[in-house]
Amino acid sequence: MTDAFAYLKQFNLLSVTLRLLLALSAGAVIGYGRAKKQRNAGLRTYMLISLGASLTILISLYEYQMIQGPWAYITEIESLKFDVSRFAAQVINGIGFLAAGTIIAVGHQQVSGLTSAIGLFAAVTMGIAAGAGFYECVVVAMLLIILSMEVLQPIEVAFKRRLRNITIFVEFDSLDAVSEITKYLKSHDVQIFDIDVEQAKKSGKKMPSAVFTLKLSRENASHSAILSALAEMACVHSVQELIS
Repeated sequence: MTDAFAYLKQFNLLSVTLRLLLALSAGAVIGYGRAKKQRNAGLRTYMLISLGASLTILISLYEYQMIQGPWAYITEIESLKFDVSRFAAQVINGIGFLAAGTIIAVGHQQVSGLTSAIGLFAAVTMGIAAGAGFYECVVVAMLLIILSMEVLQPIEVAFKRRLRNITIFVEFDSLDAVSEITKYLKSHDVQIFDIDVEQAKKSGKKMPSAVFTLKLSRENASHSAILSALAEMACVHSVQELIS
């Protein structure tokens, strides 16, 4: 078993194939969860980006092996210096452009795509580890990435719903409703940090709205209670909590 693992650590056709398949599979496992949630970066994106990262480090290893062997005379004549990590470094730098494309502003002071962006970065580094033959690292990293992106998400949302700080989006009939809502919140010892009023469109049926950044009192810290109370106000058309 030890000899077989040591053989796979070497640079040969079997190990290269295994590294590429491992990178592809690890990217697919992570991308599958994102695809189910219909995120910007889905199954194929994660597969290809992990595979591409693995290829870059394999190319580096191939060039290093060739320089140590068949191309050795060229390096001696030209006094060339070779850094095996330069391809991987460029990939990590370049992934920023792709990751930035997944981040979009969805309105109401919310930004979407941050998890997809950092997930792509993690997939790239995981692919580099696969290409380098660091098998143990790939498996552990894949499990931890899945834990962070899939398993912990509902726990994070539940935790945020228990915080006293809350951001809500409210649609109302007219701008006069802002003062009514403010009075109601203050009467329930709710601290108002910020109110960002969004004007209604001149054409269309979109109503005026506002984003309220609040801090609930210790006695009334229930998010659902404050949302239900606001929804029952005559001037309020709709209300929802914004969770980033």
